[in-house]
Amino acid sequence: MAFDIREYTRTSEGVKWQDLPLDDFHDNPLPPDTLRTLRYMCDVEYHTVCYLRDMLVTPSHQDPEITAFMTMWNVEEFWHGEALADVLARHDVTIDFDHLKSVRLKMGWRDKFDPIKQSMLANLVGIDFVAVHMIWGAANEWSAITAYNRLAEINEHPVLAELLKRIARQEAKHVAFYATQARERLARSTKAQKLARFALRRSWGPVGTGVMAESEVRHVLNHLMSGPDGRKAARAIDGHISKMPGLAGLRIVEDALDARGIPA
Repeated sequence: MAFDIREYTRTSEGVKWQDLPLDDFHDNPLPPDTLRTLRYMCDVEYHTVCYLRDMLVTPSHQDPEITAFMTMWNVEEFWHGEALADVLARHDVTIDFDHLKSVRLKMGWRDKFDPIKQSMLANLVGIDFVAVHMIWGAANEWSAITAYNRLAEINEHPVLAELLKRIARQEAKHVAFYATQARERLARSTKAQKLARFALRRSWGPVGTGVMAESEVRHVLNHLMSGPDGRKAARAIDGHISKMPGLAGLRIVEDALDARGIPA
């Protein structure tokens, strides 16, 4: 079934969390490892606007369905960050705009010049770049859903689990758009398939790579993706990607875990 972009834009809204019994975190606080992972997730959700900025200087901005989706997607991701920040605040962990500014400033020259470099490369590639953007987005959203579900499973905290379930439900809509677009565009172009395969194999990294410190990336991967259950979840993401036209056999998530020595 095709993704209904009109229905999505009409019904898009911020995730609801204020109705949850958040005071329960005072009596049943989350452990430090979970708070560290939540802070990572919160920062990444807030950083979505920078990714949107980068994509709007590529051929993707010429497609009205993509720009409509990304507008709503950016808003929804912002509210994911707000919800996670509220949970962190209940544990005396503050995520404010000074903190977010410092995260972006730490990226230094890369944050200033990456959009220019990406724009030049993307526009040289042409319309086939959009297929790469779409499968990249799908890979990231599959990863996000998996991360939220894994965190809920590991903690078994009912309030946290309900919040993460609500966020994951919205992420599933994001996956539906990206995957539908990627499948259709890759099926139409063998050049796009080759470009996507090359880009994912050579340049893809776990969500947050390049934004967060490598030590934090390793912590989150070890926390959520280590051991048999974590590896099973990682293989499921790779399995989704491998089903796309021209991408059979890719295992970018497991490769990322292996490269960092995350135990199976």
